[in-house]
Amino acid sequence: MTRKGEDIQSPAATPLDPDLTWALAREGDAARPIHAVTLDGLAGWLAGLEPATAAFLRESGFTAEAGRVLLLPGGAGVSAAVLGLGKGDGSPWPYGTLPFGLPEGTVWRLGDGCDPAAATLGWMLGAYRFATHKSPARAPARLVPPEAEEARVLAEAVLRARQLINLPAADLGPAELSDAARRLAERCGAEFEEVEGEALASGFPAVAAVGGGSHRAPRVAILRWEGAPDAPLVALLGKGVCFDTGGLDIKSADGMKRMKKDMGGAAIMLGLAEALMRRRAPVRLLVVIGAVENAVSSTAMRPLDVLRTRAGLTVEVGNTDAEGRLVLADLLAFAAEAQPALMLDAATLTGAARVALGPDLPALFTNSEAVASALFAAGESCNDRVWRLPLHDGYASWLESSAADLANVGSRPMAGAIVAALFLQRFVPSSIRWAHLDVYAWNDFARPGRPEGGEATGLRALYAGLLTLLPLLAEPNRSPQSGGSGG
Repeated sequence: MTRKGEDIQSPAATPLDPDLTWALAREGDAARPIHAVTLDGLAGWLAGLEPATAAFLRESGFTAEAGRVLLLPGGAGVSAAVLGLGKGDGSPWPYGTLPFGLPEGTVWRLGDGCDPAAATLGWMLGAYRFATHKSPARAPARLVPPEAEEARVLAEAVLRARQLINLPAADLGPAELSDAARRLAERCGAEFEEVEGEALASGFPAVAAVGGGSHRAPRVAILRWEGAPDAPLVALLGKGVCFDTGGLDIKSADGMKRMKKDMGGAAIMLGLAEALMRRRAPVRLLVVIGAVENAVSSTAMRPLDVLRTRAGLTVEVGNTDAEGRLVLADLLAFAAEAQPALMLDAATLTGAARVALGPDLPALFTNSEAVASALFAAGESCNDRVWRLPLHDGYASWLESSAADLANVGSRPMAGAIVAALFLQRFVPSSIRWAHLDVYAWNDFARPGRPEGGEATGLRALYAGLLTLLPLLAEPNRSPQSGGSGG
Protein backbone atom coordinates (compact mmCIF):
# COMPACT_ATOMS: atom_id res chain seq x y z
CA MET A 1 0.00 0.00 0.00
CA THR A 2 1.19 3.51 -0.75
CA ARG A 3 0.37 6.72 1.09
CA LYS A 4 1.30 10.29 0.22
CA GLY A 5 2.06 12.46 3.24
CA GLU A 6 1.70 16.21 3.49
CA ASP A 7 3.64 18.79 5.47
CA ILE A 8 1.73 18.82 8.74
CA GLN A 9 2.32 19.64 12.38
CA SER A 10 3.94 17.00 14.53
CA PRO A 11 1.35 14.57 15.91
CA ALA A 12 0.42 14.44 19.55
CA ALA A 13 3.05 12.81 21.73
CA THR A 14 3.04 9.00 21.64
CA PRO A 15 5.69 6.38 22.47
CA LEU A 16 6.74 6.53 18.79
CA ASP A 17 6.70 10.35 18.73
CA PRO A 18 7.52 11.62 22.23
CA ASP A 19 7.34 15.28 23.23
CA LEU A 20 10.80 16.60 22.39
CA THR A 21 10.30 20.20 23.54
CA TRP A 22 9.66 19.70 27.25
CA ALA A 23 13.16 21.02 28.12
CA LEU A 24 12.63 24.22 26.10
CA ALA A 25 10.93 27.37 27.35
CA ARG A 26 8.81 29.88 25.48
CA GLU A 27 10.31 33.15 24.31
CA GLY A 28 9.58 35.81 26.90
CA ASP A 29 9.71 33.51 29.91
CA ALA A 30 11.76 35.02 32.74
CA ALA A 31 15.21 33.51 32.27
CA ARG A 32 18.56 33.74 34.01
CA PRO A 33 21.80 33.74 32.01
CA ILE A 34 24.29 30.91 31.65
CA HIS A 35 27.86 31.97 30.96
CA ALA A 36 30.35 29.51 29.46
CA VAL A 37 34.10 29.70 29.99
CA THR A 38 37.04 27.75 28.59
CA LEU A 39 40.23 26.88 30.47
CA ASP A 40 42.24 29.36 28.42
CA GLY A 41 39.65 32.11 28.74
CA LEU A 42 39.03 31.83 32.49
CA ALA A 43 41.62 34.31 33.72
CA GLY A 44 40.52 37.02 31.31
CA TRP A 45 36.86 36.44 32.05
CA LEU A 46 37.37 36.64 35.81
CA ALA A 47 39.30 39.89 35.39
CA GLY A 48 36.26 41.49 33.78
CA LEU A 49 33.84 40.58 36.59
CA GLU A 50 32.96 42.50 39.70
CA PRO A 51 35.59 41.71 42.34
CA ALA A 52 33.08 40.02 44.66
CA THR A 53 31.81 37.71 41.91
CA ALA A 54 35.33 36.84 40.78
CA ALA A 55 36.34 36.10 44.36
CA PHE A 56 33.29 33.84 44.81
CA LEU A 57 34.25 31.83 41.72
CA ARG A 58 37.88 31.48 42.76
CA GLU A 59 37.05 30.46 46.32
CA SER A 60 34.48 27.97 45.05
CA GLY A 61 37.24 26.23 43.12
CA PHE A 62 35.80 26.92 39.68
CA THR A 63 38.46 26.05 37.09
CA ALA A 64 36.33 25.83 33.88
CA GLU A 65 36.60 22.03 33.90
CA ALA A 66 34.35 20.65 31.15
CA GLY A 67 30.80 20.17 32.44
CA ARG A 68 31.36 21.88 35.81
CA VAL A 69 28.36 24.07 36.71
CA LEU A 70 28.41 26.75 39.40
CA LEU A 71 25.45 28.87 40.50
CA LEU A 72 26.05 32.56 41.18
CA PRO A 73 24.13 34.16 44.06
CA GLY A 74 22.04 37.29 43.68
CA GLY A 75 19.75 39.48 45.73
CA ALA A 76 16.71 37.24 45.12
CA GLY A 77 18.52 33.88 45.12
CA VAL A 78 20.39 32.49 42.12
CA SER A 79 21.23 35.22 39.61
CA ALA A 80 23.19 33.29 36.95
CA ALA A 81 25.19 30.13 36.27
CA VAL A 82 28.67 29.46 34.92
CA LEU A 83 29.56 26.41 32.85
CA GLY A 84 33.06 25.11 32.26
CA LEU A 85 33.86 24.16 28.67
CA GLY A 86 37.29 22.67 29.29
CA LYS A 87 39.47 23.05 26.20
CA GLY A 88 36.55 24.53 24.29
CA ASP A 89 36.60 22.19 21.30
CA GLY A 90 33.02 22.95 20.29
CA SER A 91 31.65 19.79 21.88
CA PRO A 92 27.99 19.80 22.91
CA TRP A 93 28.63 17.48 25.86
CA PRO A 94 29.49 20.08 28.55
CA TYR A 95 26.10 21.67 27.89
CA GLY A 96 24.52 18.25 28.44
CA THR A 97 25.10 18.63 32.19
CA LEU A 98 22.81 21.67 32.43
CA PRO A 99 19.23 20.28 32.28
CA PHE A 100 19.75 18.27 35.47
CA GLY A 101 22.68 20.28 36.84
CA LEU A 102 20.57 23.42 37.30
CA PRO A 103 17.68 23.80 39.76
CA GLU A 104 14.56 21.87 38.76
CA GLY A 105 12.02 23.80 36.72
CA THR A 106 14.15 26.95 36.38
CA VAL A 107 14.37 28.80 33.05
CA TRP A 108 17.63 29.90 31.44
CA ARG A 109 19.02 31.73 28.44
CA LEU A 110 22.46 31.67 26.88
CA GLY A 111 24.91 34.31 28.06
CA ASP A 112 28.58 35.07 27.50
CA GLY A 113 30.74 32.49 25.78
CA CYS A 114 27.97 30.08 24.75
CA ASP A 115 27.85 28.49 21.29
CA PRO A 116 24.14 28.50 20.35
CA ALA A 117 24.33 25.35 18.20
CA ALA A 118 26.41 23.30 20.65
CA ALA A 119 24.31 24.52 23.58
CA THR A 120 20.98 23.66 21.92
CA LEU A 121 22.18 20.22 20.89
CA GLY A 122 23.79 19.41 24.24
CA TRP A 123 20.88 20.73 26.28
CA MET A 124 18.23 18.78 24.38
CA LEU A 125 20.24 15.56 24.32
CA GLY A 126 21.02 15.93 28.02
CA ALA A 127 17.40 16.53 28.96
CA TYR A 128 16.12 13.30 27.39
CA ARG A 129 15.14 10.40 29.60
CA PHE A 130 13.22 7.33 28.49
CA ALA A 131 10.00 7.81 30.44
CA THR A 132 7.38 5.80 28.54
CA HIS A 133 6.96 3.37 31.42
CA LYS A 134 8.50 5.38 34.24
CA SER A 135 8.01 8.97 35.29
CA PRO A 136 11.23 11.00 35.40
CA ALA A 137 12.62 11.48 38.88
CA ARG A 138 12.59 15.23 38.29
CA ALA A 139 11.91 17.72 35.53
CA PRO A 140 14.87 19.29 33.75
CA ALA A 141 15.69 22.96 33.77
CA ARG A 142 14.43 24.66 30.61
CA LEU A 143 16.25 26.68 27.98
CA VAL A 144 14.92 29.61 25.98
CA PRO A 145 16.02 28.31 22.57
CA PRO A 146 18.46 30.48 20.65
CA GLU A 147 18.61 30.84 16.88
CA ALA A 148 20.02 27.40 16.10
CA GLU A 149 17.40 25.67 13.98
CA GLU A 150 19.71 23.05 12.46
CA ALA A 151 20.95 21.99 15.90
CA ARG A 152 17.38 21.69 17.15
CA VAL A 153 16.36 19.56 14.16
CA LEU A 154 19.36 17.30 14.65
CA ALA A 155 18.64 16.97 18.35
CA GLU A 156 15.03 16.00 17.70
CA ALA A 157 16.12 13.44 15.08
CA VAL A 158 18.55 11.89 17.56
CA LEU A 159 15.93 11.85 20.31
CA ARG A 160 13.33 10.12 18.15
CA ALA A 161 15.91 7.50 17.22
CA ARG A 162 16.83 7.02 20.89
CA GLN A 163 13.18 6.62 21.78
CA LEU A 164 12.62 3.88 19.19
CA ILE A 165 15.71 1.99 20.37
CA ASN A 166 14.64 2.27 24.02
CA LEU A 167 11.13 0.94 23.49
CA PRO A 168 10.74 -2.65 24.73
CA ALA A 169 10.23 -5.23 22.03
CA ALA A 170 6.71 -5.82 23.35
CA ASP A 171 5.93 -2.22 22.36
CA LEU A 172 7.93 -2.08 19.12
CA GLY A 173 7.56 -4.99 16.76
CA PRO A 174 7.85 -4.99 12.97
CA ALA A 175 4.42 -3.38 12.51
CA GLU A 176 5.17 -0.58 14.98
CA LEU A 177 8.59 0.12 13.46
CA SER A 178 6.97 0.36 10.04
CA ASP A 179 4.37 2.67 11.56
CA ALA A 180 7.15 4.92 12.85
CA ALA A 181 8.38 5.19 9.25
CA ARG A 182 4.85 5.99 8.07
CA ARG A 183 4.48 8.73 10.67
CA LEU A 184 7.79 10.23 9.56
CA ALA A 185 6.55 10.30 5.98
CA GLU A 186 3.39 12.09 7.09
CA ARG A 187 5.36 14.68 9.06
CA CYS A 188 7.76 15.46 6.22
CA GLY A 189 5.69 15.10 3.07
CA ALA A 190 7.18 11.86 1.78
CA GLU A 191 5.61 8.89 0.03
CA PHE A 192 5.25 5.73 2.09
CA GLU A 193 4.97 2.11 0.99
CA GLU A 194 4.79 -1.03 3.09
CA VAL A 195 5.60 -4.46 1.66
CA GLU A 196 4.33 -7.55 3.49
CA GLY A 197 2.78 -10.96 2.93
CA GLU A 198 3.16 -12.58 -0.49
CA ALA A 199 4.74 -9.46 -1.95
CA LEU A 200 7.43 -9.62 0.72
CA ALA A 201 8.04 -13.33 0.21
CA SER A 202 8.60 -12.86 -3.52
CA GLY A 203 10.32 -9.49 -3.50
CA PHE A 204 12.38 -9.70 -0.28
CA PRO A 205 12.80 -13.44 0.30
CA ALA A 206 15.72 -13.17 2.74
CA VAL A 207 13.82 -10.67 4.88
CA ALA A 208 10.83 -13.01 4.88
CA ALA A 209 13.04 -15.95 5.91
CA VAL A 210 14.58 -14.06 8.83
CA GLY A 211 11.16 -13.02 10.12
CA GLY A 212 9.48 -16.33 9.38
CA GLY A 213 9.84 -17.67 12.91
CA SER A 214 7.79 -14.92 14.55
CA HIS A 215 4.03 -14.52 14.76
CA ARG A 216 4.69 -10.80 14.25
CA ALA A 217 4.95 -10.72 10.47
CA PRO A 218 8.01 -9.14 8.84
CA ARG A 219 7.68 -6.21 6.48
CA VAL A 220 9.71 -3.66 4.55
CA ALA A 221 8.93 0.05 4.96
CA ILE A 222 9.88 2.34 2.07
CA LEU A 223 9.95 6.15 2.03
CA ARG A 224 10.53 8.25 -1.08
CA TRP A 225 11.17 11.98 -0.86
CA GLU A 226 11.81 14.43 -3.69
CA GLY A 227 13.79 17.19 -2.04
CA ALA A 228 14.74 18.99 -5.24
CA PRO A 229 14.26 18.31 -8.96
CA ASP A 230 17.23 16.52 -10.53
CA ALA A 231 18.97 16.26 -7.15
CA PRO A 232 21.14 13.17 -6.51
CA LEU A 233 19.35 10.13 -5.16
CA VAL A 234 20.65 8.78 -1.85
CA ALA A 235 19.45 5.46 -0.44
CA LEU A 236 19.33 5.04 3.36
CA LEU A 237 18.96 1.44 4.51
CA GLY A 238 18.41 0.25 8.07
CA LYS A 239 18.48 -3.11 9.80
CA GLY A 240 15.26 -3.23 11.83
CA VAL A 241 15.44 -6.46 13.84
CA CYS A 242 13.03 -5.51 16.62
CA PHE A 243 14.20 -8.37 18.79
CA ASP A 244 16.92 -10.93 18.14
CA THR A 245 16.82 -14.21 20.01
CA GLY A 246 19.52 -15.53 17.71
CA GLY A 247 16.98 -17.88 16.17
CA LEU A 248 17.65 -21.61 16.50
CA ASP A 249 21.30 -20.74 17.17
CA ILE A 250 19.91 -19.07 20.25
CA LYS A 251 21.79 -16.44 22.21
CA SER A 252 22.66 -16.76 25.89
CA ALA A 253 20.53 -14.92 28.43
CA ASP A 254 23.14 -12.17 28.75
CA GLY A 255 23.56 -11.98 24.98
CA MET A 256 19.82 -11.54 24.50
CA LYS A 257 19.32 -8.96 27.23
CA ARG A 258 19.72 -5.83 25.08
CA MET A 259 18.45 -7.21 21.82
CA LYS A 260 15.56 -4.76 21.73
CA LYS A 261 18.26 -2.43 20.33
CA ASP A 262 18.89 -4.64 17.31
CA MET A 263 16.75 -2.27 15.26
CA GLY A 264 19.16 0.58 16.04
CA GLY A 265 20.33 0.85 12.44
CA ALA A 266 16.75 1.44 11.28
CA ALA A 267 16.20 4.07 13.98
CA ILE A 268 19.39 5.89 12.96
CA MET A 269 18.41 5.93 9.29
CA LEU A 270 14.92 7.21 10.07
CA GLY A 271 16.49 9.96 12.18
CA LEU A 272 18.93 10.85 9.42
CA ALA A 273 16.09 10.99 6.90
CA GLU A 274 14.11 13.24 9.23
CA ALA A 275 16.98 15.70 9.58
CA LEU A 276 17.58 15.84 5.83
CA MET A 277 13.91 16.30 4.99
CA ARG A 278 13.21 18.91 7.66
CA ARG A 279 16.27 20.92 6.55
CA ARG A 280 15.13 20.66 2.92
CA ALA A 281 18.47 19.24 1.83
CA PRO A 282 18.97 19.29 -1.97
CA VAL A 283 18.71 15.55 -2.31
CA ARG A 284 16.23 12.83 -3.20
CA LEU A 285 15.84 10.08 -0.66
CA LEU A 286 14.98 6.39 -0.83
CA VAL A 287 14.68 5.06 2.72
CA VAL A 288 14.27 1.30 3.16
CA ILE A 289 13.73 -0.38 6.53
CA GLY A 290 13.70 -4.14 6.99
CA ALA A 291 11.42 -4.68 10.02
CA VAL A 292 11.55 -8.23 11.41
CA GLU A 293 11.78 -10.27 14.59
CA ASN A 294 14.27 -13.16 14.72
CA ALA A 295 12.36 -15.66 16.82
CA VAL A 296 12.41 -19.36 17.67
CA SER A 297 9.60 -21.55 16.37
CA SER A 298 8.85 -24.43 14.04
CA THR A 299 8.79 -21.97 11.13
CA ALA A 300 12.14 -20.34 11.89
CA MET A 301 14.99 -20.71 9.41
CA ARG A 302 17.42 -23.49 10.26
CA PRO A 303 21.19 -23.85 10.19
CA LEU A 304 22.36 -24.95 6.72
CA ASP A 305 19.14 -23.81 5.07
CA VAL A 306 19.84 -22.25 1.67
CA LEU A 307 18.00 -18.98 1.13
CA ARG A 308 17.25 -17.13 -2.05
CA THR A 309 17.88 -13.37 -2.05
CA ARG A 310 16.40 -10.57 -4.12
CA ALA A 311 19.68 -10.27 -6.03
CA GLY A 312 19.39 -13.90 -7.17
CA LEU A 313 22.34 -15.08 -5.09
CA THR A 314 21.76 -18.02 -2.78
CA VAL A 315 23.04 -17.98 0.80
CA GLU A 316 23.74 -20.92 3.09
CA VAL A 317 22.80 -20.15 6.68
CA GLY A 318 25.88 -21.01 8.71
CA ASN A 319 24.40 -19.35 11.78
CA THR A 320 20.84 -18.10 12.31
CA ASP A 321 22.20 -15.37 14.60
CA ALA A 322 23.87 -13.70 11.61
CA GLU A 323 20.47 -12.54 10.40
CA GLY A 324 20.98 -8.80 10.02
CA ARG A 325 23.20 -9.18 6.99
CA LEU A 326 20.49 -11.29 5.33
CA VAL A 327 17.99 -8.48 5.86
CA LEU A 328 20.39 -5.88 4.47
CA ALA A 329 21.23 -8.07 1.47
CA ASP A 330 17.69 -7.72 0.15
CA LEU A 331 17.52 -4.01 1.01
CA LEU A 332 20.80 -3.31 -0.79
CA ALA A 333 19.65 -5.19 -3.88
CA PHE A 334 16.35 -3.33 -3.91
CA ALA A 335 17.98 0.09 -3.52
CA ALA A 336 20.60 -0.66 -6.16
CA GLU A 337 17.85 -1.12 -8.74
CA ALA A 338 17.16 2.63 -8.49
CA GLN A 339 20.84 3.39 -9.31
CA PRO A 340 21.35 5.88 -6.46
CA ALA A 341 24.40 8.14 -6.31
CA LEU A 342 25.12 6.74 -2.85
CA MET A 343 23.85 3.91 -0.65
CA LEU A 344 24.28 4.21 3.12
CA ASP A 345 23.33 1.42 5.51
CA ALA A 346 23.48 1.23 9.31
CA ALA A 347 23.16 -1.86 11.45
CA THR A 348 23.93 -3.27 14.87
CA LEU A 349 25.67 -5.99 12.92
CA THR A 350 28.62 -7.53 14.77
CA GLY A 351 30.06 -7.86 18.23
CA ALA A 352 33.44 -7.98 16.50
CA ALA A 353 33.18 -4.26 15.70
CA ARG A 354 32.65 -3.53 19.39
CA VAL A 355 35.64 -5.67 20.37
CA ALA A 356 37.77 -3.71 17.91
CA LEU A 357 36.47 -0.19 18.52
CA GLY A 358 34.37 -0.20 21.68
CA PRO A 359 30.84 1.18 22.03
CA ASP A 360 31.40 4.79 20.94
CA LEU A 361 33.15 4.35 17.59
CA PRO A 362 31.06 2.90 14.75
CA ALA A 363 32.99 0.86 12.22
CA LEU A 364 32.83 2.45 8.76
CA PHE A 365 33.28 0.39 5.60
CA THR A 366 33.08 1.95 2.16
CA ASN A 367 34.12 1.39 -1.46
CA SER A 368 34.78 5.13 -1.96
CA GLU A 369 37.76 7.12 -0.73
CA ALA A 370 35.77 10.34 -1.09
CA VAL A 371 32.96 9.00 1.07
CA ALA A 372 35.42 7.73 3.67
CA SER A 373 37.17 11.09 3.88
CA ALA A 374 33.93 13.08 4.10
CA LEU A 375 32.37 10.93 6.82
CA PHE A 376 35.55 10.78 8.89
CA ALA A 377 36.05 14.55 8.71
CA ALA A 378 32.40 15.20 9.52
CA GLY A 379 32.53 12.92 12.55
CA GLU A 380 35.61 14.69 13.86
CA SER A 381 34.10 18.14 13.39
CA CYS A 382 30.77 17.37 15.10
CA ASN A 383 32.01 15.12 17.93
CA ASP A 384 30.25 12.06 16.50
CA ARG A 385 33.28 10.10 15.37
CA VAL A 386 33.46 7.11 13.05
CA TRP A 387 36.46 4.89 12.32
CA ARG A 388 37.20 3.19 9.04
CA LEU A 389 37.94 -0.52 8.81
CA PRO A 390 39.09 -2.19 5.57
CA LEU A 391 37.11 -4.17 3.02
CA HIS A 392 40.00 -6.59 2.84
CA ASP A 393 39.57 -8.76 -0.25
CA GLY A 394 41.85 -11.40 1.20
CA TYR A 395 39.06 -12.57 3.50
CA ALA A 396 36.41 -12.87 0.78
CA SER A 397 37.08 -16.59 0.31
CA TRP A 398 36.02 -17.19 3.92
CA LEU A 399 32.41 -16.73 2.73
CA GLU A 400 32.55 -19.57 0.21
CA SER A 401 29.95 -22.33 0.53
CA SER A 402 29.78 -25.78 -1.05
CA ALA A 403 25.97 -25.62 -1.09
CA ALA A 404 25.23 -22.02 -2.17
CA ASP A 405 26.73 -18.96 -3.80
CA LEU A 406 28.01 -17.81 -0.42
CA ALA A 407 27.62 -18.39 3.31
CA ASN A 408 26.31 -15.84 5.77
CA VAL A 409 29.23 -16.33 8.19
CA GLY A 410 32.95 -16.73 7.72
CA SER A 411 34.74 -20.05 7.92
CA ARG A 412 37.23 -18.68 10.46
CA PRO A 413 36.54 -17.11 13.88
CA MET A 414 38.34 -13.84 13.10
CA ALA A 415 37.70 -10.44 11.48
CA GLY A 416 33.95 -10.77 12.01
CA ALA A 417 33.08 -7.15 11.21
CA ILE A 418 35.16 -7.19 8.02
CA VAL A 419 33.70 -10.49 6.84
CA ALA A 420 30.16 -9.21 7.47
CA ALA A 421 30.91 -6.09 5.43
CA LEU A 422 32.36 -8.22 2.63
CA PHE A 423 29.12 -10.23 2.64
CA LEU A 424 27.12 -7.02 2.19
CA GLN A 425 29.43 -5.83 -0.57
CA ARG A 426 28.39 -8.84 -2.65
CA PHE A 427 24.99 -7.17 -3.01
CA VAL A 428 26.33 -3.76 -4.04
CA PRO A 429 27.04 -3.11 -7.73
CA SER A 430 30.62 -1.94 -8.24
CA SER A 431 29.36 1.18 -10.01
CA ILE A 432 27.55 2.55 -6.94
CA ARG A 433 29.12 4.35 -4.01
CA TRP A 434 28.31 2.57 -0.77
CA ALA A 435 29.08 2.95 2.92
CA HIS A 436 28.18 0.62 5.78
CA LEU A 437 28.14 1.65 9.44
CA ASP A 438 28.38 -1.10 12.07
CA VAL A 439 27.02 0.55 15.23
CA TYR A 440 26.42 -0.31 18.89
CA ALA A 441 23.45 2.09 19.27
CA TRP A 442 23.58 2.05 23.05
CA ASN A 443 25.12 3.91 26.00
CA ASP A 444 26.12 1.40 28.67
CA PHE A 445 26.38 4.14 31.30
CA ALA A 446 25.29 7.75 31.63
CA ARG A 447 27.49 10.68 30.63
CA PRO A 448 26.61 14.36 30.06
CA GLY A 449 24.24 14.51 27.11
CA ARG A 450 24.25 10.74 26.75
CA PRO A 451 21.93 8.99 29.21
CA GLU A 452 22.10 5.25 29.59
CA GLY A 453 20.12 3.50 26.86
CA GLY A 454 19.56 3.83 23.14
CA GLU A 455 21.86 6.06 21.12
CA ALA A 456 21.78 7.29 17.51
CA THR A 457 25.47 6.54 17.00
CA GLY A 458 26.87 8.17 13.87
CA LEU A 459 23.67 9.98 12.85
CA ARG A 460 25.15 13.47 13.06
CA ALA A 461 28.33 12.39 11.28
CA LEU A 462 26.30 10.91 8.42
CA TYR A 463 24.20 14.08 8.18
CA ALA A 464 27.17 16.45 8.04
CA GLY A 465 29.21 14.19 5.78
CA LEU A 466 26.38 13.68 3.33
CA LEU A 467 25.88 17.43 2.94
CA THR A 468 29.55 17.88 2.06
CA LEU A 469 29.31 15.05 -0.48
CA LEU A 470 26.32 16.43 -2.39
CA PRO A 471 28.36 18.32 -5.03
CA LEU A 472 30.28 15.12 -5.80
CA LEU A 473 27.13 13.01 -5.88
CA ALA A 474 25.51 15.42 -8.34
CA GLU A 475 28.24 14.77 -10.92
CA PRO A 476 27.23 12.51 -13.84
CA ASN A 477 30.10 10.03 -13.26
CA ARG A 478 29.19 8.15 -10.09
CA SER A 479 31.91 5.47 -10.23
CA PRO A 480 33.30 4.91 -6.74
CA GLN A 481 36.93 5.59 -6.05
CA SER A 482 37.98 2.16 -4.86
CA GLY A 483 38.33 1.78 -1.11
CA GLY A 484 39.96 -1.66 -1.55
CA SER A 485 41.79 -2.94 1.49
CA GLY A 486 43.25 0.40 2.57
CA GLY A 487 42.28 2.75 5.37
